Amino acid sequence: MTHQQDTLSVGMVGYAFMGAAHSQAWRNAPRFFDLPLHPRMAAVAGRDEAKVAEAAARLGWKSSETSWQALVARDDIDLIDVCTPGDTHAEIAIAALEAGKHVLCEKPLANTVEEAEAMVAAAEKAKASGVRSMVGFTYRRVPAIGLARRLVAEGRLGRIHHVRAQYLQDWIVDPEAPMSWRLDKSKAGSGALGDIGAHIVDLTQFITGDTIATVSGRLETFVKERPLPETTHTGLAGTASSGAEHGTVTVDDAAAFLAHFRGGALGVFEATRFANGRKNAIRIEINGSRGSIAFDFEDMNVLHFYDGDDDAATAGFRRILATEPVHPYVAAWWPPGHLLGYEHGFTHQVVDLVTDIAGGTDPAPSFADGLQVQRVLAAVETSSHDNAWQDVPA
Repeated sequence: MTHQQDTLSVGMVGYAFMGAAHSQAWRNAPRFFDLPLHPRMAAVAGRDEAKVAEAAARLGWKSSETSWQALVARDDIDLIDVCTPGDTHAEIAIAALEAGKHVLCEKPLANTVEEAEAMVAAAEKAKASGVRSMVGFTYRRVPAIGLARRLVAEGRLGRIHHVRAQYLQDWIVDPEAPMSWRLDKSKAGSGALGDIGAHIVDLTQFITGDTIATVSGRLETFVKERPLPETTHTGLAGTASSGAEHGTVTVDDAAAFLAHFRGGALGVFEATRFANGRKNAIRIEINGSRGSIAFDFEDMNVLHFYDGDDDAATAGFRRILATEPVHPYVAAWWPPGHLLGYEHGFTHQVVDLVTDIAGGTDPAPSFADGLQVQRVLAAVETSSHDNAWQDVPA
């Protein structure tokens, strides 16, 4: 290695939405947290030479490459951050691990269970040489979610009976919204189920400390064809013209499923990109024998907690503003009451990953955690196809 030993030199693949969020996290983490290693934003890779060079300058990367293979081959890179569509995750991550690079890979881990299993095998093999890996379920790092996990772990909810989770968006409710890679199964793996449903599967399993054992679900595609972006012409009203060529949507627009957790809790899950008026609403409620918690990402700094041991005369859900220094991650930021946002979860992810790499410990969520979520998604898809309950392998 040509860089200093107290640095962690990072190479990122992809520079669109997730790439921008990850870039801000790599920039901010060492400025607000006392990290054992200093992240060095060495290079970003993308196929278009001009666009990736512009992205490198705009997002703070020192150089750019036009192939991920060139990035992985560089001697000055310690970690590969994968921010590409799901169809490339396995190939990039496995190559990076085999080259001795730590890997951060966006969720869902892969497009299929088989790809995820191969990634876990590569991660386990690399771990023997001190190489670490993590899958990017960043909502785990929201302070209110961390507090929810802490309350459950402390037994404040007692035995968990019910888990309810929704992830609601509306960005493709317009039938004339153009095709994108997220609507192509060969690139995305699945639609709402994998793109946003994966988050609520991971979140509920993280908060409860339990895993899903069986599922019964239904997938639906409401709009079967959409105009291709290269042929779409916008009219005076801002909608696509009827003369555009159309492509076939090969993923689900919405997913709904029941779940049974290994510890005995019942779960109800919904993921949709057709909830008109909902832009990025994540709602979770968990009921236990001693209490309940409720979270809504549209009010992401707040956790609602019901303590069943309270006096009946004054009992009720209390609104906890999770911005105190005692709440997860918050001490490094602003005074109490000064709110955090969407981007902070990515920064907290970097903090945890860098700390674990420096300490020689396994980051969480691991690739094995990502595989478990992938198995839940696959079981839901099979259940919808076969119209039957499906077991999720442990």
